[in-house]
Amino acid sequence: MTIRFILNGEDMEIDTEPTRRLINILREHTSLRSAKLGCLGGNCGVCLVLFNGIVAPSCLIYAFNLADSEIITLEGFSKTIEYRDITGGFKQAGVDSCSYCEAGKIFTAEMLLEQSLQPSKEAVTIAFRGIRCRCTDIETLYQGILAAGEARQRRIYGRF
Repeated sequence: MTIRFILNGEDMEIDTEPTRRLINILREHTSLRSAKLGCLGGNCGVCLVLFNGIVAPSCLIYAFNLADSEIITLEGFSKTIEYRDITGGFKQAGVDSCSYCEAGKIFTAEMLLEQSLQPSKEAVTIAFRGIRCRCTDIETLYQGILAAGEARQRRIYGRF
């Protein structure tokens, strides 16, 4: 089956089985490695991507769902100002993501910040339950997301 989609702003065309998972397609057809192989059940958060603007586990997206869609991996997202807001906030708070969970933490933070620039600690705790890696404690993540939200608010509104 030939499938066309957009990956990090580039047109892609691949020939694959319709039930092939996006995580495997990324590994087999590209050099992109930010989405990691994990549980293959959508529970660990290490394979997160933006799928048509929504944070989603790439292990649960099958090739037949890719037709005419847009996928953004961490490599593509890292070129955005939103990424800089998050990484700046994480750096300010001392969030130290390992490379294994980085996509999961960045995309989960983005999902939270799209909902609120000042998410509650409870919202952060719930959102990060889906990230199995524990290289950073939840309090540090919370502080990083608040700092990222402040940076985004200053950037958008010119003040905080």
